[in-house]
Amino acid sequence: MKAQILLVTGVLAAGFGVAGGPDASALDYRKSEVAQLQGLDKITARISTFDVPVGQSVNFGSLTIKVDACYRTPPEERPESAGFLEITDHRSEDKTDVKVFDGWMFASTPGLSALEHPVYDVWVKECMEPSDESPKAGDAMPSENNG
Repeated sequence: MKAQILLVTGVLAAGFGVAGGPDASALDYRKSEVAQLQGLDKITARISTFDVPVGQSVNFGSLTIKVDACYRTPPEERPESAGFLEITDHRSEDKTDVKVFDGWMFASTPGLSALEHPVYDVWVKECMEPSDESPKAGDAMPSENNG
């Protein structure tokens, strides 16, 4: 997992347009402590916005969404946020848990790496610090299993 995050860290830095050319540090963007996500229930057409601290999970319908990392560009760069999410669907028909997404999502291009699910859409809205958090809305609830 660490190697995967380090590899993507370099890719994120390049994709964010880090100034300074090839010698620029991969740490020119900011690691954030909270990911603001949005979810759409396609059946009810209800959109929920919820804040998830990095390393914790949130329940949205039958999904459990775990945020493993969240990064954003510094204010002087083009705005971008990216989060590494693990999304599991708890299917009631056969009582199994199925991992439906495991990867990076980008706020500016949600279609680049999207959750493919018949009932729910989930995307990263923004990475931020705890002081930037907005009130939790909708039916997303913090998960009991935050590990």
